[in-house]
Amino acid sequence: MVLINPNTSTATTAMMTALARRALGDAFPVRGVTVTRGPRMLTDPAALAAAAPEVVAAGLRAAASGDCAALLVGAFGDPGAELLRAATDVPVMGLGEAALREAAAGGTPFGIATTTPLLADAIAARVTALGLADRYTGLRLTAGGPEHLSVRPELLLDALERAVRACVDRDGARAVVIGGGPLGDAAEELRTRCAVRIVAPIPAACGALVRALRR
Repeated sequence: MVLINPNTSTATTAMMTALARRALGDAFPVRGVTVTRGPRMLTDPAALAAAAPEVVAAGLRAAASGDCAALLVGAFGDPGAELLRAATDVPVMGLGEAALREAAAGGTPFGIATTTPLLADAIAARVTALGLADRYTGLRLTAGGPEHLSVRPELLLDALERAVRACVDRDGARAVVIGGGPLGDAAEELRTRCAVRIVAPIPAACGALVRALRR
């Protein structure tokens, strides 16, 4: 399996790849790939759109290598995922699609906690496109910008935990998605800090790809 990081941070690639390997165990080897150009973080619609062709190019190279059983697009906005599905024969899954479907399973009311206010409309549009708007209780944002929080893990955790609690206490969510590939470590930690069901995107995407491969 190849995990494509749509931003150019190799540290983020390493973190997401480690989480995917932990989720999959020994049965499905994971190779991380970083796109060759673009922003270090996808924090607005323009960056998300610019990432899509880079993801497609990286995915096509990986699929052509002959050792790629599946492609995981490691960003919550799923840039390039649909294009890759149309262009390759291997299963393709984006973090957003997998996490949102997992959270909404069985009709569960779900919310999203994230750090990127400029992507709020794009996230809501993705929920609607997946046919999940009737279960969506809304999005709660952290206090503090994504760049500031990304280098302060404890502040990030505290801010995300407050956003998760707002999803539950104010909006009535019974599951909360942590919206972002670079938030993968925080999502794992929040599972131990929050009583509500936390949906971490990387394990959700790994699970979806394993089910696709076993069909």
